[in-house]
Amino acid sequence: MTAPVLIQAAGLAALAALSPAALLVAAVFLGSANPRRTVLIYLAGAVAVTVVMAVILLVVLHTGHLQSSHQRQPRYGLRLGLGVVMLLAGVWLLRRGPRPPDPDRASRGFLDRLLARPGNKAAFVVGLLVYSPSLTFIAAVQVIATAKASAVADVLGVAVVIIITLALVWLPLITYLLAPDSTTMTLRRFNGWLRSNGFRVAVVALAIGGVALTIDGILGLTGVVS
Repeated sequence: MTAPVLIQAAGLAALAALSPAALLVAAVFLGSANPRRTVLIYLAGAVAVTVVMAVILLVVLHTGHLQSSHQRQPRYGLRLGLGVVMLLAGVWLLRRGPRPPDPDRASRGFLDRLLARPGNKAAFVVGLLVYSPSLTFIAAVQVIATAKASAVADVLGVAVVIIITLALVWLPLITYLLAPDSTTMTLRRFNGWLRSNGFRVAVVALAIGGVALTIDGILGLTGVVS
């Protein structure tokens, strides 16, 4: 696997990691009665859903032999399609606008109820929900799956993508273990910033990923890049 392929996949994984919900959950769980255990179980749920999705994508794309030289058009067509979908999703979000908070809301959502009682089962389910595959994660894995690389390189590449995607789970946990008080304060401040700017972060992430994949797809389909 070449360095440009890994850099592209890592960049898309970094965009996938920019999840306001993930940081909010980390802040809530690190303030629970058993923060270490709760975050570890939350991490287990996140790892489970990302690994399963990555394996499914690898199997499907390899079954279609999109990594082969003679499948150039389908490979770059897939990238172009993903890029266009990401751009359309960003436009849809931009047109919809951020949802204002509703203090008079009669009932809380399922995720809110799980966070209100952060037990072991709830933490695992929250990991599954928060890290259910995003467009940017799917895009990152397909970069690895459609590259001309060995099975070992594919596994290592996907591992890098998953580690980066889950950065807002394991990084807060590590820093909490080293400095619990300062980590809690920092998470609260950063979470406040994300609450105000999370909509912009989501739109920008989709725009950057969409533009990158669209350009890559067009260049590949026109033969500019191999």
